[in-house]
Formats: sequence, structure tokens, C-alpha cells
Amino acid sequence: MADKGITSRTEDFSQWYLDIIERAELAENSAVRGCMVIKPYGYAIWENIQKELDRRIKVSGHKNAYFPLLIPKSFFTKEASHVKGFAKECAVVTHYRLKESPDGKGIVVD
Repeated sequence: MADKGITSRTEDFSQWYLDIIERAELAENSAVRGCMVIKPYGYAIWENIQKELDRRIKVSGHKNAYFPLLIPKSFFTKEASHVKGFAKECAVVTHYRLKESPDGKGIVVD
């Protein structure tokens, strides 16, 4: 039986995961859509998971790889055949230069 407010894993695994993270207060939503801020306790758990996964990967004879959070579009263009199926899951960040607004009360795009 599912706990109140926590979606069943079999019903929707992705939502179950988000429900657990929220209920345990391991992270919180960021002002940036689709991003979360991992709290110290949640980050400590992540470090332990990372350590164990790294150990298992190395034991299997493989090398681990880490990827940057922000990847230039030119990299995706160069590796187009490898990103097939993933592109729809990518957030696109556009480069803008910010400047003080004319009234001096905020920031605007230059």
C-alpha cells in the first residue's frame, strides 16, 4: 500500500522518485525550471551512491565518465548520431549579456 502523498513505483517511477526526494527533504526545486538544489544531507547520500557506482563500474573493467552540466550546442551537432532520442530531454540555455536597466532598478538583456 502506498504512503499518502507518495506515488507508487509501479504506477509512475519518475514521480515516485520525486515524491521521495521531496518527502525526505533531500532537495528543493530551483527557480530554474527542471532543476533542483540538492541539500547537504541529500548530497551526502549522492556521494555514497556515486562512490558505490564508481566501484562497481571499475570492478566490471570499465572506465567511468562524467559529463558537464552545460554542453555547448556545437558538441551535440558534432555528435548528432549519439544524441538521437535524447535531444528532447535537453534544456537549452541561450547566451545573453545582461546589463543594468535604464532606470537602474533591475537587469535587462543587452
